[in-house]
Amino acid sequence: MDENQTLLLKRVVNIKAIVTPLWKEEAQKQLQAQINQVDGRLQQLEMQGQRMVSELQKQTETQPGGAAAIQQQMGNIQSQLNQDKSKLLQQKNQSLQQLQEVQTIAVEAEVDQGKVESFFNVSVGDNLVKKLQVEILIKDGVIQEIRGEL
Repeated sequence: MDENQTLLLKRVVNIKAIVTPLWKEEAQKQLQAQINQVDGRLQQLEMQGQRMVSELQKQTETQPGGAAAIQQQMGNIQSQLNQDKSKLLQQKNQSLQQLQEVQTIAVEAEVDQGKVESFFNVSVGDNLVKKLQVEILIKDGVIQEIRGEL
């Protein structure tokens, strides 16, 4: 067996960030923007629902014979609106929880920031497990440390 054989593989590299006042500020801005976006979507949904209901009410006045079918449509619309509203409120609550967590995280703590993929060479005799366990530590966007076997 040829011991000079190498193989190019792909791995996931975890990125961790050191919490700084700047990191906290940026994270809070992003989360607040998400919350504001959800609030805007909730308002749009509410207005859409009101428009649809008023249009159906007008139809009830012009077509008294189809009132039962129109009532059914109104019920379906209301049900769909409530489902959509519930999803948006869930997203908002999740963002609010994350915002609270960001505010309480200690400066200098390490937090998961994401993942990237990288390629690496392996050859006979390498410890594959160690080569797969690589992470990058950043502070305000600048790489501070690369941990693990390259």
